[in-house]
Amino acid sequence: MKNFKCSVLIGIIFVILTGSLAHFLYNWSEHNYLVGLFTPVNESIWEHMKLLFFPMLLYSLIIIYQFRECHLCTVSSFCFGIIVGTLLIPFFYYTYTFILGKDIFLFDIGIFILSTLISFWLSYKLSLSCKCKPYTRIWIGLVGILIICFINFTYHPPNQKIFEDPTISQNQKTNP
Repeated sequence: MKNFKCSVLIGIIFVILTGSLAHFLYNWSEHNYLVGLFTPVNESIWEHMKLLFFPMLLYSLIIIYQFRECHLCTVSSFCFGIIVGTLLIPFFYYTYTFILGKDIFLFDIGIFILSTLISFWLSYKLSLSCKCKPYTRIWIGLVGILIICFINFTYHPPNQKIFEDPTISQNQKTNP
């Protein structure tokens, strides 16, 4: 139990650090196509959801393997945590920008950290209670759908607000 809790705390640090570094990786890789599938290629909210999703997915695979025999509910719990944490990013962002009427950089960082904390807290608690276990296939399926969506929408985003890069002006969008 103590090792599991420690691994979860390490996971929080891992996701915050790797997610923060991932923010810059696409530019550092000189816009490498494959790197862009797993890291943000622009400043849209959708692309920033990858900052939590892929690092937590990677760490979850490690923790699931590490504790597969003593914590039988980690698969469902961590899949649920990944989904909730990823979806909290746009929820918190659109809520605070609606209330304040503007985007604040420090709030954006806080959203990423808060979403990471909540996702790992939920994963930890649900791993101990096994409340997600009956829905394991659903949670795995939803994670799979998100992977497909991230890969597909990275370079072919739908014309929806969540996919818009706020750093591109309306004039640039109409005059490429």
